[in-house]
Amino acid sequence: MTDLQGPADLQDREAELASNLAAVEERISAACAAAGRKREDVTLIVVTKTYPASDVRILSGLGVRHVAENRDQDAAPKAAECADLPLTWHFVGQLQTNKVRSVVGYAGLVQSVDRAKLVTALSKEAVRAERELGCLIQVALDAEEDGHGERGGVGVGGVEELAARVAEAPGLRLDGLMTVAPLTGVYAGRQQAAFERLMDLSTHLRTAHPAANMVSAGMSSDLEEAVAAGATHVRVGTAVLGVRPRLG
Repeated sequence: MTDLQGPADLQDREAELASNLAAVEERISAACAAAGRKREDVTLIVVTKTYPASDVRILSGLGVRHVAENRDQDAAPKAAECADLPLTWHFVGQLQTNKVRSVVGYAGLVQSVDRAKLVTALSKEAVRAERELGCLIQVALDAEEDGHGERGGVGVGGVEELAARVAEAPGLRLDGLMTVAPLTGVYAGRQQAAFERLMDLSTHLRTAHPAANMVSAGMSSDLEEAVAAGATHVRVGTAVLGVRPRLG
């Protein structure tokens, strides 16, 4: 799929995205009903990684207000091109400290905070930019108690200390927890159990940090399990945007 240019292409793409978005909306609504939750209790974040700014612009026109990216080199120019839109950008990928200044320039939240060094770097740049940055602790349910996961994240045993660091850091706001359903370990293939474990951790976190009530979990394939477990935010890419062919 190449970046879209002509008006007819854009109209076709808008129709496709509108249809996909409606289908995802139906899934979230049905999951909320099944779980006895209100639809407004779950926020959809559309993961726009690998897709062009034109898609982000279409999604904004369709009412999407939260978008996510996982690579700064792709996200920064896209966010700049869409700076006029009423969007909150979420950074969800593993974040190297040398990319922090750029990410702080456009992201409203970083969902992948998983180490003290990153907290220090984010705090420094948020203060420099004179803004408050929302942070989620990424929990690795495939890691040893105090280790790190294959796809980033801190083990369960490291959550409390890292959360305290974020809460105390100037320029940062502790908003809650995030996880990705693990591919290995005791929770592999058990998405609902993984998300329920994250909810347990969230409940514990809120005893010390009552405002940190955001729980980001679930993607295109398992958003129903995340909603059933109590997630407040789901991160959906493929189900909205389609499968983008790999380049090369």
